[in-house]
Amino acid sequence: MARLTRRGFVKASGALAAAPALGALPLHAQGPAPDTGNLRVEKDIVFGKGGTKDLTLDVYRPPAGVASKRMAIVHLFGGGFFVGNKNAGYIINDVKPLGARGYTNISANYRLQQESLWPAQIHDTKAAIRWTRANADRLGVDPNRIVVAGYSAGGMLALMAAGTNGRKEFEGDGGNAGVSSDVNACIGVYPLTSAQIAAGLFPQGQATPETIAAASPTSYITKSFAPTIFVHGTNDGTVPVQSSIDFWTKLQALGVPSTLTLIQGADHAFDNAAFDAIEVMAASIDLFLDRLIVNPKPYPSFGGGGGRGRGGRGGQGPAPGGPG
Repeated sequence: MARLTRRGFVKASGALAAAPALGALPLHAQGPAPDTGNLRVEKDIVFGKGGTKDLTLDVYRPPAGVASKRMAIVHLFGGGFFVGNKNAGYIINDVKPLGARGYTNISANYRLQQESLWPAQIHDTKAAIRWTRANADRLGVDPNRIVVAGYSAGGMLALMAAGTNGRKEFEGDGGNAGVSSDVNACIGVYPLTSAQIAAGLFPQGQATPETIAAASPTSYITKSFAPTIFVHGTNDGTVPVQSSIDFWTKLQALGVPSTLTLIQGADHAFDNAAFDAIEVMAASIDLFLDRLIVNPKPYPSFGGGGGRGRGGRGGQGPAPGGPG
């Protein structure tokens, strides 16, 4: 696929401006935010500017007494780019078990489409990542352990960030210029992986191949894509689970460290209420990030199973002189 220029990206993706809200996305209909439990919370920190608007985020530190993994996860809410904010209940549901496992979590706002045209949203995302890295010491995290996580439309932004490390045309001017916006890993939770899936983002007649490619994370899949974990419900009626499977398959083909956790029977935004599934998701994310980045540790090889006609050897390895 041809490399998109900044001018082509801005012109093409301006088509998003007049799009109607994606009514099928239920992420904004979540009721009161749940209790943050024993997380240590800092609210409404200004991390940058989106045009003339102050952009804010919340920090959720691990509970007192929990050993920090010195890793920050920047969370991006969903809602089709027309609704939602950093106070989303499902994000708070998710950061509680992650905080209990030692992760510092950050929930950031970005401008909605009615506030500013695409690509303002990816600019704001990059600004939140830069702020996190610039404030790593204050947050008690390693600047080389910055992860981006996104839900639905926010997942599309997270994947865009993961695929555009080092590409200056996506930076914007939201603050902390000169600080890297690279991410060390990505978490896509039932993410929009392509603008083709979210056809409602485009006004009728403007969903051209160029506009679709410009707003699609799949356009930026290369060997340098950040390590990524996908989490998706198998019964998602809004964003088909196959989209995450296909994206993961492409990353695997390039040798990008990646994994996929499927929640049997779960629909879109299952983490609004399915607390058993939330625990599964947190455990999967922890396993992926800890083993890949925090405490790098490859899995041992099975070592073959040639038992010279005697079946397997129960993990004892091949018989002396047998095939390896």
